[in-house]
Amino acid sequence: MKYAIGIDIGGTNTRVALINENYEIKERIQFSTDANDPDKTMDKIAETIQSFETDIVGVGMSCPGPLDLINGKNIQTPNLHGKWTGFSVSKELEKRVQIPVYLENDANLAALAESVIGEGKDYDYVQYLTVSTGLGAGLVMHKKIFTGAHGFANEVANSCMKHEGPSHGMIYPGGIEAISSGTAIVERAKKKGLNVAHAGEVNDLALNGNVDAKEIMQEAKIYLANFIANIQAYIDPEIFILGGSVALKIDGFVEEVEELVKMRVFDVVKPYVKVRKSTLNEDSGLLGAACLAFLTLS
Repeated sequence: MKYAIGIDIGGTNTRVALINENYEIKERIQFSTDANDPDKTMDKIAETIQSFETDIVGVGMSCPGPLDLINGKNIQTPNLHGKWTGFSVSKELEKRVQIPVYLENDANLAALAESVIGEGKDYDYVQYLTVSTGLGAGLVMHKKIFTGAHGFANEVANSCMKHEGPSHGMIYPGGIEAISSGTAIVERAKKKGLNVAHAGEVNDLALNGNVDAKEIMQEAKIYLANFIANIQAYIDPEIFILGGSVALKIDGFVEEVEELVKMRVFDVVKPYVKVRKSTLNEDSGLLGAACLAFLTLS
């Protein structure tokens, strides 16, 4: 039995998992990410990998981006600071563990997992979108991640959907993440004076007739559907898979978005529109990291 390591470096926590070639997670360890010193996090990851008493063929790893995927570097992220900027993540870990390390962003890895073992396993053209704290995407064609000429393909958060629309953090005003992500939904609700902690609470208020909450939730779905319809027109994927807390935890969200997408494409295209909910949940990134290691080395 072959084993790979899946790593998800987050702004708050890092997860390391031992995964076999049947894509079963055999062990997992989580610890806090040092947001200022990547060397401390790399040391902890290496220590964790070395604690797994088995032969490991490779390591797949995600890290907050944007990333320089060609050179295996972190460019910048709102949640990791100091020495993380420009840090050669994959090379530095490789030095420590003496095993091949492959870096990707989390949405691309989730997309890969969906295409290999998830809802997209029977399709050649799989488009993944995560609708959660942020809004990310990944496109997989014939079980290979499409990264584009410079490694930035599917960095979609700033895709402008609304002139002079809302913004938050580094997101361009009217960017899809500033309208349809969980963070955007909550921030827009708070600006309307609503006392909410997450997008699910905004949705609950909408269902109970709150006018502001209904408008926020409807815009989140409509603009996401507009965005997906645009991707359908440009890429013509066989299936869209939606993950992330907003898509997975709000009942009916994915189904309503699918119907809205069908209203925005040519009639001849409607039978081919498939928008489905992820079944891999929060493990998609870790499993995708293992997929990346196994497939790259095969």
